[in-house]
Amino acid sequence: MVVETGRVGARDTAGVLAEVAALGPFFEIRTDPAEEADPTWRPLPELDAGRLDGLVDSYARRLGTGERRVAASILFQGLASRLWSPVIAAAARGTVPDLSGLHWRWAPGAPIALWLADPGGRRADGPAALADLVHAEVVRRQLEPLRAALCGVVRLADGLMWGNAASALAGSLRPGVAGPAEALVRELLAREPLRGTGAFGRHGFVRRSCCLYYRVPPGGEMCGDCALLRR
Repeated sequence: MVVETGRVGARDTAGVLAEVAALGPFFEIRTDPAEEADPTWRPLPELDAGRLDGLVDSYARRLGTGERRVAASILFQGLASRLWSPVIAAAARGTVPDLSGLHWRWAPGAPIALWLADPGGRRADGPAALADLVHAEVVRRQLEPLRAALCGVVRLADGLMWGNAASALAGSLRPGVAGPAEALVRELLAREPLRGTGAFGRHGFVRRSCCLYYRVPPGGEMCGDCALLRR
């Protein structure tokens, strides 16, 4: 059960998101209402099969691979990183943004951009209550529909996809975020569908699946948290 301490208005939510955007491009969610004039913004997670199919092909060309499942896996992990990073950083500052008005835009060679049409948020006390809000916004509202849409285009194992989401979540713990957000991240990793996908140890977070990045040409490279990496 979520124990809320209050709603957060548009101006305050936009202020928090502007603050966390300074951490880097993966932490940015735009809130400028003038963005509404740009028709290239598309609602998330409303991805039609044709558009998503084309996006997977574009990612495959960008990566230089002929394996669509590799491209789809990296695409999902990239989207998960873009969702987790700003939301975890904002939650660490006491505000969980409402992502119901979230839009996205991507062009080859550019990072995935996010825009929140109607910024607003909620507050809660403690890691467990904050995790309730973050889980509802990121996992339920965004990642689960995205996973379902992507699996309709490319066949990928659930363990791989939620391992990607867990890896992206752990990756949100960067300087400026790690201290206050670590308890929140651990709380989220203990919940379904992320439970059992990986764990923190003396080498940091280690996942129990592989995102398939090692198959990207020229091949052989592994992520730092990969289950296949010898430590």
